[in-house]
Amino acid sequence: MSDFIKDSRFVAAQTWLSSLNQEFGLKLETMAPASADASFRRYFRIEGAQSSYIVMDAPPPAESIDAFLQIDALMLQAGMNVPRIFASDSAQGFILMSDLGRQTYLDVLNEDNAARLMDAATDELVLWQKATREGVLPAYDYAVLKREIDLFPEWYVKTHRGYEMTDKQAEIIGRTFEKIIAHNLSQARVFVHRDYMPRNLMPSDPLPGVLDFQDALMGPVSYDIASLMRDAFISWGESFVLDVTIRYWDKARKADIAVPADFGQFWRDVEWMGMQRHLKVLGIFARINYRDGKPKYLADAPRFLHYVRETANRYDELKPINWLLDQFEEVKSKGAWTF
Repeated sequence: MSDFIKDSRFVAAQTWLSSLNQEFGLKLETMAPASADASFRRYFRIEGAQSSYIVMDAPPPAESIDAFLQIDALMLQAGMNVPRIFASDSAQGFILMSDLGRQTYLDVLNEDNAARLMDAATDELVLWQKATREGVLPAYDYAVLKREIDLFPEWYVKTHRGYEMTDKQAEIIGRTFEKIIAHNLSQARVFVHRDYMPRNLMPSDPLPGVLDFQDALMGPVSYDIASLMRDAFISWGESFVLDVTIRYWDKARKADIAVPADFGQFWRDVEWMGMQRHLKVLGIFARINYRDGKPKYLADAPRFLHYVRETANRYDELKPINWLLDQFEEVKSKGAWTF
């Protein structure tokens, strides 16, 4: 075991787990890193008498496990394949849960299985959206959308690229952001996972297992399909993106989920919702590099810049974003917007 994981949180987690030994037969010496994410959470795998388990370490006050426990229960009620919770300690920030496997979609996706795996992913997404009830999850409202999209000028443009916008540029980009937010708020609202992508889906039985759902909100119906098909770590051809999105849209209509009756309108919704997410993610990738010391995510920034440019080129209202990127990015967009 490395010195890195034998820190005070690791020791506290082992002390907590030792109190569960009688019930689960946990072998403390097998506890090893399973994964980490862009937050302060991290995960360990530990062997028990009958199976392996996952331990979540979410250090208070930086993280809370309460939302994870709530969403996990909601997803179980919806018939989804999510971890079973065996024990938790909100005060210390620990959870002992079932182990859905060592691989994610990202590890196994290829040309032969992509259609089947993504079909299962959209089936599961429809289950989640069908479970929507008002007053259960916080709203993905104007304040949240504005706070997220503003991460882009603050952390990506100013901090990462070192570019200071003029007052005129800030005004025009601000108006563009307001159009994006208004469009996204006009959509029907459903339960939103908020990070529904191959890295958080597991090729387990039943297919898929779903992870990393603690930030779920009540928000725009197009959000999770946009997240699934405009992924941080894998890019799809446009024909495949359209095919999966159309299949999802058809399933959603049959399940009485409030997607637009016209697919063309829904596709526009997906693209505009995607734009909001892409800009947010670019800001987050920069923030966790400069604020949290996690540089690896910035390596995937070019993928999101590509998403942004391609989408902005298709809509005149979004072209100011490409104009801004042209001020400090080497690759110039076609049909760049000018002042």
